[in-house]
Amino acid sequence: MEHLIRVQNDYDRQVLAWLRGRIGDAALQNAVHRLASPRKPYLSTLCRSLGIRPPSRRQFAAETARIHRAVGDSYLARIREILARAPAQEASRQ
Repeated sequence: MEHLIRVQNDYDRQVLAWLRGRIGDAALQNAVHRLASPRKPYLSTLCRSLGIRPPSRRQFAAETARIHRAVGDSYLARIREILARAPAQEASRQ
């Protein structure tokens, strides 16, 4: 999609991925063609034309932190499981 829309930074990439998930590629391409500009439109212009307000940087950061916490929690649970098994196995050997 970056060949149709001006993407300048990571936030723009996050918004573009969010838009693609929300409305789909076909609707996004139609919106770009409706703007009918010789240059690639800015993502903010595209969102305004669609009447969509993307999540803020803070909301993206909170979602990323939530995902990272979930991954960390799953790793910690696995580590605890391994550590809980280790003493039980040593006791059965004796």
